Amino acid sequence: MPKPRTRFFPNKLKDYSPGQDVEISKEKWLEQIIALVKVITESLPSSVTSDGGLYVGSAGVAYMLYYISNYDPLHDNKVLYLQMAKSIYERDMGFRAKEHSSKADEVSFILGPAGLYVLGALLGKAMKNDALLQENILKYQACAKECLKPKFLSCGSDELFVGRAGYLCGVHNLEKKTGIKILDDATINDICSTMVKSGKDFAQRHHGTKAPLLYAYYDTIYFGAAHGISSILQMIISCPSFLQANKQAAQDVQNSVNWLLDLQQRNGNFAPALDEVSNPRSEKDELVHWCHGAPGIVYLFAKAYNVWKDERYLQACIKCGELTWQKGLLTKGPGTCHGIAGNGYVFLLLYRLTNDKKYLHRAQQFANFIFTDQFQTEARTPDSPYSLYEGLAGTVCFLIDLLQPEKAEFPFFDVF
Repeated sequence: MPKPRTRFFPNKLKDYSPGQDVEISKEKWLEQIIALVKVITESLPSSVTSDGGLYVGSAGVAYMLYYISNYDPLHDNKVLYLQMAKSIYERDMGFRAKEHSSKADEVSFILGPAGLYVLGALLGKAMKNDALLQENILKYQACAKECLKPKFLSCGSDELFVGRAGYLCGVHNLEKKTGIKILDDATINDICSTMVKSGKDFAQRHHGTKAPLLYAYYDTIYFGAAHGISSILQMIISCPSFLQANKQAAQDVQNSVNWLLDLQQRNGNFAPALDEVSNPRSEKDELVHWCHGAPGIVYLFAKAYNVWKDERYLQACIKCGELTWQKGLLTKGPGTCHGIAGNGYVFLLLYRLTNDKKYLHRAQQFANFIFTDQFQTEARTPDSPYSLYEGLAGTVCFLIDLLQPEKAEFPFFDVF
C-alpha cells in the first residue's frame, strides 16, 4: 500500500547552536552550481519552452544565467552565460512576435511579455549593449498606460503575475539593476493611486472585513505573494514618492498591512485566502510556500519594517521564519515558488534583517537537504523541473545567494 503524500519532510536537520561559527564552503557550492547549470542548459530547448515567461518558461532560465553572471567567482564564464541568456531571450522574442497578444496581456511581468522586456534590458545593461537596453526600456515604459485603466483585466488587474503589482515589481528591478529612472514619479503615483482606489472600491463592496483595501484574483481574495494582497501592498510601499505625496492613501495601505498582520496564525502562517480564515486547513494540509503562506508574505512585513520601523513587523518575520524551519522542507521540489529553495530564501532574508548567523545556518541546511538521497528519491518532480520558479534554475539562484548572503534576493523580490 503506497504511503500517503505529505506536503513536507519532517525537519530532522541540526539547528544552530548559539555562538556556533557558520562556514559556507565556496568550493563545494560552486561545484554544485556549475553542475546544475550544465544540466539545465543541456536541457534547452527540448525541456523548457517559451510558454510560462519568467515563471516556468525559458525566460526564467535566461534570468538565472544573467543573475549568476554577476557573481565574481564565476567571472570566467560571464560572457558564455550572458550569450546563452541572450540567445534564449532572442528565441522567446521571436516566438512572441508571432503571437497576437492584447495590450492588457503586455503588462504581465512574471508570466508574459513585460518580463521579457525586463530580461532584455538587464541583458543589454550587462552586455553594454545600449540599443538592446533602450529598446526594451521603451517597450516596458509603453505598458504603463494600460496599468492606468481601472479594470484592464477581467481576472483582477492588481496582482503580481499579470497585473499592476507585477508591473511595479519590474520597474523596481529595472531601476535597481540598471540605475535608470524607468517611470517618472507622477506616473508611479498614478499607478499606485489606481491600485489603492481599486482595493478600496472592492473592500467597500465586500462587507464583513475591516481591511481598508482588498483585492481578488479570479474572484478569490488571496493573501499570498503569488496572487494576493501581500505582494500588492509590498509593491505599493516600495514606491516612496507615492507614500510621501498621498498621506491618506499611505495610511490605508499601512492599515491594510496591519489588518493582514492580525491574521497571522499562532504558528506563524497565514491562510491562503480570506475564505479559509474562518475554516482553516488541518496542520498537515496547510501551505508553507512562497506563493501561498508565510514564506511569501514575510517579504511584505520585511519591507514594512524597513519603511515604518515598527518592531511588530520584524517579529512577524521571525515567526514566519520559525514556521518555515519547522515545515518548509517541501516535497513539491527544489524551486522557489513552492519548493525548498524558495523557503531557504526566508532564512537569507532574515539574515539580512537581523545579522543573526542562525538564519545563515538554516539556509545552508535547507540547501544541503536538496542534495540528500531522501529528497532526490522521495520528492516530486515539478512539471517544469528546470525553471526559475518551480525547478533547478531557482535552486541555482538560491545557492549563489547562499555564497553572497549580504545581498541575497529572492528573484525580483529584494526589499532592501
